Amino acid sequence: MKPKALVLQAHGSNRDFDVIEALALAGAEAVGIPLNELRKTKKLLSTFQLLVIPGGFSYADALGAGKLLALDLASYFADEIAGCVESGKPVIGICNGFQALVKSGILPGESPTLSESEERGEGATLTFNAQGHFECRWVTLRPVSQTCLWTKGLDELIECPVAHGEGNFQTSSGFPLSSFLENDQIALAYACADGSPANGEYPFNPNGSVLDIAGICNRLGNVLGLMPHPENYIHRYQHPQWTRRINRHSGLTLFQNGVNYAMES
Repeated sequence: MKPKALVLQAHGSNRDFDVIEALALAGAEAVGIPLNELRKTKKLLSTFQLLVIPGGFSYADALGAGKLLALDLASYFADEIAGCVESGKPVIGICNGFQALVKSGILPGESPTLSESEERGEGATLTFNAQGHFECRWVTLRPVSQTCLWTKGLDELIECPVAHGEGNFQTSSGFPLSSFLENDQIALAYACADGSPANGEYPFNPNGSVLDIAGICNRLGNVLGLMPHPENYIHRYQHPQWTRRINRHSGLTLFQNGVNYAMES
């Protein structure tokens, strides 16, 4: 049977149907459910095998990218999402979804709440791009973590677009870089087109993220958050050079990993 994937839809989500299509191509039965509807039937979350928080501009990025969606997750669905995470179900947050996962404390995991982390200056965060402006461009990603179920076993690069103004991943005393390295929590890193490290060089690293981090996972490896949009390169004609017969490094492999894991669990 196909695993069921729940795609959370908030006001301002705009990549929900893209990720639904990616999940369907990967072999899942995906459905989008608005947050307001889900509040009435919170137990519905437990009936799905995958949870996806898609990209967009939730609540118009008022008070900061992903902050209000993070408050939604922490205030209304804390127990339900904690149940998904602790049971090992695949969870992925893309772009705005990644921002919400970080600012709600779900990623990198075992972190203080949003208000506590800001007050103490602890934890990890996604802040303004180093270049000081919105970035909309294609990037190359190198899968890193073998703990993360979404990237485990992937030995090919991934090419896909980014579209964000606050994608600069930084850490502080609560989660030093050493902990990410020791726990294999760096899931994806920005790279040059040939796969060599970006080494912080713009535009290969589009936002200035430390260690070229494009995505991280929790210690268990089932929750992935990333800024780029792999769901926007799942068909060969979506590649900007497809008319030149260049259609390599699809983002679909990431979703296939997640769906296959859910199917086998």
